[in-house]
Amino acid sequence: MNPTAIEVEPGQSQTDVVIGEIKRLILSGRLGPGDRLPIEKDLAVQLGVSRGSLREGVRALVHLGVLETRQGDGTYVTSLDAALLLSPLGFLAELEHGSNTAHLLTVRRVLEAESASLAAHYIDDAQLDKLTAALHRADAALAKEQPDFEAFLDADTDFHNLVAAATRNPALAALIANLIGRTTRARVIRAMSEQGAVHDAQSEHYGILGELRRHDSHRARIRMEAHVLGVEEFARTHRLGSSSAGSDSAAQ
Repeated sequence: MNPTAIEVEPGQSQTDVVIGEIKRLILSGRLGPGDRLPIEKDLAVQLGVSRGSLREGVRALVHLGVLETRQGDGTYVTSLDAALLLSPLGFLAELEHGSNTAHLLTVRRVLEAESASLAAHYIDDAQLDKLTAALHRADAALAKEQPDFEAFLDADTDFHNLVAAATRNPALAALIANLIGRTTRARVIRAMSEQGAVHDAQSEHYGILGELRRHDSHRARIRMEAHVLGVEEFARTHRLGSSSAGSDSAAQ
């Protein structure tokens, strides 16, 4: 890569310059997935920044899933796939303060309803078998003398992620995966406070599976939206926040 003139905006730090310029190099195609960055000394000169600022910018891009450092081998652009680049969304979803929980569940409802609709078009027998297996694990968790809500949550999460994966849209699947994994507090309170909540959720899961088996896109969307709407409404009604639920896990 040849040196280029870099315009620095007023108030922009050297670390910001590093982040912006590396992103620009990727967006322009001069750096692509799997490419190795120039050695630190050369890249610092090219960007007109100190080596310390370069390291800070690189660390920030590593946390964002844009770059990866390999011990003794340098710094590389990652695969830039959706799962990596969207993973920071999970932090936003963890900040479940008051109405924020319900707001995120609204986003999840919109995305998951569409995922069920798309999955109904594309899902195959092998994927349907995996969904069935996930629901059987959930049944087993609930059938214990003392229901295993942790195991139920694992199966529940797998079910929703499998539906999203069946859409053949990696970006949509990555968004849903981050939102599903971060709504645990809402689920645990609903499961513990509403008698029969997890059994109702399991019945809804089977209803969704049935529509997917029939490849009925319209009905799969409706069933999934109603399923997620239940916990969303509960979150709004009870003003769920991070301090009210502790760190337990259960299900929706």
